[in-house]
Amino acid sequence: QVQLVESGGGLVQPGGSLRLSCAGFGVTLDYYAIGWFRQVPGKEREGISCISSSDDSTTYADSVKGRFTISRDNAKNTVYLQMNTLKPEDTAVYYCAAETYYTCSGRETLLDFGTWGQGTQVTVSS
Repeated sequence: QVQLVESGGGLVQPGGSLRLSCAGFGVTLDYYAIGWFRQVPGKEREGISCISSSDDSTTYADSVKGRFTISRDNAKNTVYLQMNTLKPEDTAVYYCAAETYYTCSGRETLLDFGTWGQGTQVTVSS
């Protein structure tokens, strides 16, 4: 059974950092593109970053560009989202999603990914 498990969320002050992890179970993430999405109540889930399956090329939404970094560690079967200089508007539930043999475009939507994690809450507040 393919499963993604996010971890690393929590409460952080503005300007702080967090690193989210997306671990794969029953699946080798090497062959998957991984997207990170976030959602706040009452709003649509938005794609914020993606790493491609073929060449590990990465994309970022304008709202996080320069502050967030996506990377993968194949030995640990995990994809990370390093989040720096966090702002209150980054507060959301963060989800990772996987799709095989997919190249990120920077315009990812929910329909582009077939496997989803359960989400992890990130709260940025003083």
